[in-house]
Parts: sequence; structure tokens; C-alpha cells
Amino acid sequence: MLRNSLTRVRLFSAMDGVSFLVLIGIAMPIKYIAGDPTLVRYVGMTHGVLFILFVASLFHASMRYEWELKFSLFCFACSLIPFAPFLLDTKLKRLREENNAVS
Repeated sequence: MLRNSLTRVRLFSAMDGVSFLVLIGIAMPIKYIAGDPTLVRYVGMTHGVLFILFVASLFHASMRYEWELKFSLFCFACSLIPFAPFLLDTKLKRLREENNAVS
């Protein structure tokens, strides 16, 4: 499953998106409302690792598929906006289907 670089980008993008939503939607409110920063520490670290994996897989896929810089920056920007990774997934899924049709 993870042999395809486009699949890796989609997977890490989705995981990063979920961890980002958990961080800002659950962990941060608990930190500031309940005064307990424990969850932010663990979810934040997990989100950081997933973000690095996403960026590395995005770099690899952009080199492998020779994406334009504009598209690669668009993918990167989607990782910074809540819910955008899920919109990006549909675009990457369509791109993968087009690549499978060509090969």
C-alpha cells in the first residue's frame, strides 16, 4: 500500500489533518479551559511527526511525478488549513486515477 508515493502523500495528509483537528479542537481547549497541557504535549508531538512525514512524502512525490512548484505549494498550504487536507485528498485521488489510466 505504501509503495506508491502518491498513496503515501494521501495517507500522511489525512493523518496530519486528523491530528491537526484533534490538536486544535480537543487538546488546545482542554489546555486553556481545564488548565491541563498534557494532551497538547502528546497530540502536538504526534502532529509534528506526521507533518514531517507528510512534507517528506510530498517532496518525494513532487520529484517523482515532476509536479509544478505551484501545485506542490498548494499541497503544502493545504496542510496548514483545517479541513483542507480532506479536500486535497479528493484532488490527489483524481490525479492518481488519471495516472493509472495513462500507465
